[in-house]
Amino acid sequence: MWIIKPFEELSLSELHLIYKERTAVFVVEQNCPYQEVDDTDLVSIHFLKQQSGDQLLAYARLIPDPDHVRIGRVLVPQGERTNGYGQELMQIVLEYAKRHFPELPVHAQAQAYLQAFYASFGFRPVSDIYLEDDIPHIDMICDPQNSQTE
Repeated sequence: MWIIKPFEELSLSELHLIYKERTAVFVVEQNCPYQEVDDTDLVSIHFLKQQSGDQLLAYARLIPDPDHVRIGRVLVPQGERTNGYGQELMQIVLEYAKRHFPELPVHAQAQAYLQAFYASFGFRPVSDIYLEDDIPHIDMICDPQNSQTE
């Protein structure tokens, strides 16, 4: 089941599940110690796919800004990465952006190895590859009105 909520509507168990999986992927799996929980969560729209209430299958947050929206913390847990949840997640996030922020482009700070994945949804690079927390990243942008979500 897909859940789409602003921070203040997340239940405590949903929030716990999100933080648990984000820490598992971005801190532990990627061996990247940083402040994973941040104030941006408070202003984000959170997208999560749950199975049986205690397993997270996919997650992202969408952060509205005045001139664009940013997608961040995109994840599919390691054991679920061959099930198509990443594609499903991106379609849902971009459809939401198209509906709720129709005039705004969507920005992503993507891990460089996922550039082709993001490009398949209409994202294009707007920076060179750079290191963020010792992981190669690239900034990408998508116009949701012209994205591949339909």
